[in-house]
Amino acid sequence: MNVIVLLAIILCLLMVVVGGRQGFRSFLSLFLNFGVLFITIFLMTNPKNSPIILTFIACTIISWISLFYINQTNSKTITAFMATMVTIVVLLLFITFVTKKTMIQGFSEESTEEISIFSLYIGVNFAQIGASVIIMSTIGAIMDVAISIASSMHEIFYRNPSISRKALFTSGLGIGRDILGTDTNTLFFAFFGGYLSLLIWFKDLSYSLGEIVNSKVFSAEIMTIFCAGIGIALIIPIASFINAYYLVRTREKTL
Repeated sequence: MNVIVLLAIILCLLMVVVGGRQGFRSFLSLFLNFGVLFITIFLMTNPKNSPIILTFIACTIISWISLFYINQTNSKTITAFMATMVTIVVLLLFITFVTKKTMIQGFSEESTEEISIFSLYIGVNFAQIGASVIIMSTIGAIMDVAISIASSMHEIFYRNPSISRKALFTSGLGIGRDILGTDTNTLFFAFFGGYLSLLIWFKDLSYSLGEIVNSKVFSAEIMTIFCAGIGIALIIPIASFINAYYLVRTREKTL
């Protein structure tokens, strides 16, 4: 049996055993999100389509699948979705500006030999593609923090329904501070795990530290980590504010 199919079956069984129906929906969401990404990439090959707009639409659909399809529609997923979309809009504007100024888009000189036989005149805006890649790399971490804060703040509110909006917001920030360090480190080690072979290649080519830091491929990945970290830092106050406002507003309406 194909190893990929075997691993997929093992993953599906474990997710069903641990998560039940929700675990099975989580497994199906992997394929749904893959389908969204595949269609988005296909549409990006058309010069008439804006990669930034397509990325925003893809992130919206992925967020909907990951939050509402898996966890169903409730107050936690609604606030997490709202916080995610606000953060994505801010990041899109920021990352588009950064990629234009730093010019990290396109292929690096390390890839010159592999792509030398191909034509690069494909009519695609590589600056926007670079911004799209960074956004796609951060959407998972942003949603993770958003739903974590939403779930924790809802639990705090239900345990103490009379809590003030300011105290609830402060509690959300406190929860976010604990998440911030672990999530940014996760992104950092994911980079080194995924690009370990590249770092070994740099060593074999006797790259100096300055050459490694200034290489486009390394700089692009480091910037992805930093932008993802910025997204995680942004989602904490945004999610805390939205949840605090929503929960207290809901309490006031019921009085």
